[in-house]
Amino acid sequence: MSERYDAWGALERLRQAGPLVHCITNYVAMDVTANALLAIGASPAMVHAGDEVEEFVSISSALVVNIGTLSAPWVAAMERAADRAVALGTPWVLDPVGTGATAYRTRTARDLSGRKPSVIRGNASEILSLAGEVGGTKGVDSTRGADEASGVARELARGLGCVVAVTGATDYVTDGTRTLAVEHGHPMMTRVTALGCALTGITGAFLAVEPEPLLASAYALALFGLAGELAASGAIGPGTLRVRLMDALHVLDTVTDREIRIREV
Repeated sequence: MSERYDAWGALERLRQAGPLVHCITNYVAMDVTANALLAIGASPAMVHAGDEVEEFVSISSALVVNIGTLSAPWVAAMERAADRAVALGTPWVLDPVGTGATAYRTRTARDLSGRKPSVIRGNASEILSLAGEVGGTKGVDSTRGADEASGVARELARGLGCVVAVTGATDYVTDGTRTLAVEHGHPMMTRVTALGCALTGITGAFLAVEPEPLLASAYALALFGLAGELAASGAIGPGTLRVRLMDALHVLDTVTDREIRIREV
C-alpha cells in the first residue's frame, strides 16, 4: 500500500461518515448506482424533480449529475442543482454520458461543465468531445482509448478549473497540473451496463470525505476497479460479475493488504 495515496484511509472515513449522495442520474443506472453506493457505505438518494433538487442539495454531502437519459425538465433540474451546490460549497461531479452523439447532448454537457463541477468523469470519447474534438463516439460507448485523451483532459481541467477523470484500461485523473494513472479494473466490467455511472456515484461519495478532488477521484477509481477485479475472480460472465461487484464493494475494507496502484505521470 502506498502511504502517499491513502485510499484505504479514505474508505474508512467514508464508512464512518456514510455521506448522503444526491444523484440525478439516468433510468438505466439508478439501481446499480444506488446499490453500489450502499455497498461501499454511502447513502444514495435519486432526486430529480426541479421543485425539490435545490432543497435536497442543501442537505446532501455531494451531488452527482449524469446526463444519460436527457429530457428538458431534467436538464433544468440539473442546472438548478449544480448552481445550488456551487453556492453552498457542496462538491459535485458531472458524468457527460454520450457527449458527441447529438448536438443537444453535447450542448447540455458543455453547459453543465461550465457550472464549476468538482470532477468530470467520462470515457475517452466523452472527454474528447467535451473538449471540442469531433468523432469517436458510438452512442454512449467510447471508441477511443484513455491514453489518447489524457493530454486533452489535462488542458480541459486547466481551462475549467476542475478535476477531469478519463476511464479506460488505465484510468487517468488530472487537475491540469498533476496527472495520476490508476491501474485497476477488469475487461469484463465493460460488458455490464451502467458501471461507469456507478463509479461516478462513488466518486461523489469520496468527494464528501476527501477534500482534494484529485485524490478523491483517484481513490474512487482505484477502489471501484479493485472491486471489479475481486468480482471477476470466479465470475462466469457479466451477470455474475454484476452481483459479485456489490459484494466486493461491501467487503473492500477486509482486503486492505491489496496494493493500490496509483502513480503520478
